[in-house]
Amino acid sequence: MSDSNNPSNSDVPRVPDVPQVPGVPEVPDVPQVPDIPRDEQGASAAPPAYNGPTPPASVPPAFGAATPPPGYDTPAMTQAPAHGGAYSSPFGAVAAKQPIFSILALVAGVIGVLGSPIVFLPIVGGILGLFIPAAAVVLGFLGKSKEPQARGFWLTGLITGFIGVGLALVSIVIWSVFFATIPTSSY
Repeated sequence: MSDSNNPSNSDVPRVPDVPQVPGVPEVPDVPQVPDIPRDEQGASAAPPAYNGPTPPASVPPAFGAATPPPGYDTPAMTQAPAHGGAYSSPFGAVAAKQPIFSILALVAGVIGVLGSPIVFLPIVGGILGLFIPAAAVVLGFLGKSKEPQARGFWLTGLITGFIGVGLALVSIVIWSVFFATIPTSSY
């Protein structure tokens, strides 16, 4: 075989040499931090870089004691929570419990009113039309007793539930009277 860098055949082009890798540049020296101007007592005269909390003015730090830098607007926990007490989060209040009974009462009441055309089916429609509005009434009263802060939800559930129950009862009465007054004929 022939070496590609030293071709013996004049038809083969010559392979160029491998280029040299340039040297690694030197790392520049780290610039020195300028001195912070100090007052007569040796304290720093420069203001803090951000508007963080400042230490109380009534208690000066002891001579020679290092003062910690102020925090990044994080509230300091002054007292540990009692055993079994609520956890206080530095990120805000703990989420409140959702008013499930009141929301279900509202949904069942609205479905009961919107589904009221089913009561126009003879007898069976009136009976089927009682279930969802009756559930809205029961859930509305549960929401009223257990979730008083969600007054709008359970009150709407109660009102729409009673309207749905009333429509279903009226339907049952009307269909019963209608079928009772149909003349029977015997052949």
